[in-house]
Amino acid sequence: MRALVWHGTQDIRCDTVPDPQIEHERDAIIKVTACAICGSDLHLYDHFMPGMKSGDIMGHESMGEVVEVGRGINGALKKGDRIVVPFTIICGECDQCKRGFFSVCERSNRNKHLAAKAFGHTTAGLFGYTHLTGGYAGGQAEYLRVPFADKTHIKVPESLTDEQVLFLSDILPTGWQAAVQCEIEPTDTVAIWGAGPVGQMAIRSAVLLGAKQVVCIDRVPERLEMARAGGAITINFAEESVIARLNELTAGKGPEKCIDSVGMEAHATATLDSMYDRAKQAVMLESDRPHVLREMIYVCRPAGTLSIPGVYGGLIDKIPFGAVMNKGLTIRTGQTHVNRWTDDLVKRIDDGQIDPSFVITHRIGLEQGPEMYKTFRDKKDGCIKVVIRP
Repeated sequence: MRALVWHGTQDIRCDTVPDPQIEHERDAIIKVTACAICGSDLHLYDHFMPGMKSGDIMGHESMGEVVEVGRGINGALKKGDRIVVPFTIICGECDQCKRGFFSVCERSNRNKHLAAKAFGHTTAGLFGYTHLTGGYAGGQAEYLRVPFADKTHIKVPESLTDEQVLFLSDILPTGWQAAVQCEIEPTDTVAIWGAGPVGQMAIRSAVLLGAKQVVCIDRVPERLEMARAGGAITINFAEESVIARLNELTAGKGPEKCIDSVGMEAHATATLDSMYDRAKQAVMLESDRPHVLREMIYVCRPAGTLSIPGVYGGLIDKIPFGAVMNKGLTIRTGQTHVNRWTDDLVKRIDDGQIDPSFVITHRIGLEQGPEMYKTFRDKKDGCIKVVIRP
């Protein structure tokens, strides 16, 4: 089969690789009908995340048709079923899965000793996302093996198109969880850093959950335009002060809820801390650039909440934790517990409350994938979200 394969820093190729096989009785194989490039994939493209190996298949946003099932599936899936595959692999049986904390499943990471060494305890296995999270093949390919497939799937109504449901695999529940973690009240201002795909979903989630006003911070014109279309007030951080504008919008009190949809590769315009981060990152004394985290901590209203769906991979520096403690801020983070939210989100899509396909700007085949990684990374050609049809 053909697949997008990681060969090193900024080196993604469309290769011919062996077809996946059933390896365990709870496996299924799907023929991928649609997949996507995620902002998190760019952390791998630029090699900011540890644990990648040459030959790893990329991608964690996938859906398709079941073509083979293991004998342990026990009727949960059958050939011909149409499913979305969450990026988190879940057993459905461990203590964490039973509590709904699917992204920290205790059984699905087959390299749990590596995760435990890095994080203190294992987290869930993830598709196409480093050997710290299991080293599983990703879904930017013609076929995908789905481990624990009786639990790691989302069945979708035939009435909905691939593009309406594909993003149930990651960015829609990620944006939704980010907003839900804020416990939004009708009097709240919700400030969202980053107008990429997750930020766009967080904007619409915050609006659906009843925020008084939603503010989005970015500098890319087409992303800011899309944010405004979703109901957000926008701040272009390259043209105005984020802190001054947020204080103006909140009568000097600051936003009650802040969401970091940027993560480890934050950009800033000639700020001292951003130059410091880039210098330390260049000499491998810091792995992530946390400018957004610092700004959120500073501007958030006392007793407010910071919600962090943006991915961080390792060590960050100069975090003003004294401000966190003295302002009484609540921090909520984590990879997304996808299956906790998807029943509700499928209904909301079916009811017309949200159509996630609004975020798609580019549609390509696998062969165009390597070139599109660079286009997406560099924010060229108005690229916000890429869907691949293998």
